[in-house]
Amino acid sequence: MTLRDAVPDDLEAIMMIENRSFPTDAWSRETMASELASLHGRYLVDEHEGSVIGYGGVRALRGSADADIQTIALLSGYRGQGRGRALLRALLAAAAERGAGEVFLEVRADNPAAEGLYLAEGFTEIGRRPRYYQPDDVDAIVMRLDLRRHPVARDQSEEATA
Repeated sequence: MTLRDAVPDDLEAIMMIENRSFPTDAWSRETMASELASLHGRYLVDEHEGSVIGYGGVRALRGSADADIQTIALLSGYRGQGRGRALLRALLAAAAERGAGEVFLEVRADNPAAEGLYLAEGFTEIGRRPRYYQPDDVDAIVMRLDLRRHPVARDQSEEATA
């Protein structure tokens, strides 16, 4: 598994995965390009044999108390192998490095695999947004993680004091 920072040349591969993963509510090419270029976030890609097979992003302003996982997606043939967890943990580490103490996200209520991953990593449900995902009328489960209690945050603080 190879995780690296996303670059503008990854946009085509990211959009292919985005459209396959979220066929009814994929982000636009312009939105994704803007996210990749933003100084307020960090996007990573997962490569396998030189091809981008997944990506994820976090919005984490330096010095802000909180951050938001924007998206995580993998081609279907690579799911269930720990790659989503590795992406999530790398994004949490990026948020911790930027000073975030809490991380938030929304997950589709009809995606129990993703919800299970977030719960296993310590996220808790704090609310729901009815019919958030359109046009599917699917609720968003809003989740929060106290990043200061997560192992990646402890790893960050140990590196800072070493």
